[in-house]
Amino acid sequence: MIRKLSSGEYRLYSRKINPKTGKRRNLGTFKSRAAAEKHERDVQYFKRH
Repeated sequence: MIRKLSSGEYRLYSRKINPKTGKRRNLGTFKSRAAAEKHERDVQYFKRH
């Protein structure tokens, strides 16, 4: 899940909400949406390999 921050950067959050905190885990901040989308694909790949 990618959200745009007020600073203009994009932050990647986990898809599931952490039951302990009630929030999504921050998986990194990126300058461009394309970079965030690429990293999201990488994360999904490594979850299965």
